[in-house]
Amino acid sequence: MNAFLKSCTALTVALTFSGQAIAQVKELGKGEGEVNIVAWPGYIERGETDKGYDWVTAFEKESGCKVNVKTANTSDEMVSLMNEGGFDLVTASGDASLRLVAGKRVQPINTDLIPSWKSVDDRLKDAPWFTVDKVHYGVPYQWGPNILMYNTEVFKEAPKSWNVVFEEMKLPDGKSNKGRVQAYDGPIHIADAANYLMFHKPELGIKDPYELNEDQYKAALALLRTQRTLVGRYWHDAAIQVDDFQNEGVVASGSWPYQVNTLVAAKKPVASTVPEEGVTGWADTTMMEADAAHPNCAYMWLEHSLSPKVQGDVSAWFGSLPVVPAACKGNELLGDEGCKTNGYENFDKIKFWKTPVSKCASQNDQCVPYYRWVSDYIGVIGGR
Repeated sequence: MNAFLKSCTALTVALTFSGQAIAQVKELGKGEGEVNIVAWPGYIERGETDKGYDWVTAFEKESGCKVNVKTANTSDEMVSLMNEGGFDLVTASGDASLRLVAGKRVQPINTDLIPSWKSVDDRLKDAPWFTVDKVHYGVPYQWGPNILMYNTEVFKEAPKSWNVVFEEMKLPDGKSNKGRVQAYDGPIHIADAANYLMFHKPELGIKDPYELNEDQYKAALALLRTQRTLVGRYWHDAAIQVDDFQNEGVVASGSWPYQVNTLVAAKKPVASTVPEEGVTGWADTTMMEADAAHPNCAYMWLEHSLSPKVQGDVSAWFGSLPVVPAACKGNELLGDEGCKTNGYENFDKIKFWKTPVSKCASQNDQCVPYYRWVSDYIGVIGGR
């Protein structure tokens, strides 16, 4: 844990970038035979879970590049794995991507070598969580919200507020929520508390849940310490959360659409909602390691990942949204209403994950940086 904390601290004390970076790869050559990817669970499927969901096998046959995947359950785990080395690509969320750029763990991307770049959603092409000084350090992959998942036998109607996981109360079945709710096991969850306070305590003056001054930050930690008395387990493994909802009596938690889809497919009494306070969310970018051993295969995968078929299939499987608008129509798995169902029009309502830094826009450079989020959230989970 100390090594992990040191890594986070070194990367997030300040995010400074010097000089105009240049893409290392000028032209593509023959594939090196494999590509090693760090990815979120469910992001890269080869039909092993469900034969209908496979966007790896065809790529391997066409490119000659074997796809090796290491799953990671949090952004901090992804950063740690990339710091260790040995991977070519990573599907980094916004709370990790700039850390990887600042730590020189990823390289600029030559978008001229990716023909499908032109098809990327204009809302994402130059997103600030992977674009620095007009240089792109990755290719958008998927995006979506952190929704509230709930048990429909306990909640006959969808909860209207996140208070069911933040404040002690009796739930509609007459029982307390103590021990029956979960929270995300990652420092970025502090932003969910801040988002809740933005709505319920406007006097705090929070304008951005990732840009908190000392007083706002202390208020968020206080709310999380209250939540600590309610949480039965902090989750970071999607599969374990699925099991907890099925077998351990968990009835409400922040979650991803992936877990909701998995439980609904298993005919479990589960649904999801976007409460009145709104949601945080993620927009993930496939980034290339600074010294990638297999750059040609990596670029081939980047192009493959932007095909409408792959984008639609991933969205159907994960419950996320494609970064290529063309994927919203004509995909057999996603269906023509899939993007609407998954919240394609909610883009502007999502407060996307980003790395908290001290030099922030809304607080006169007086924000609490991410390394403190890491150490303090560890303390919250430990009961301090």
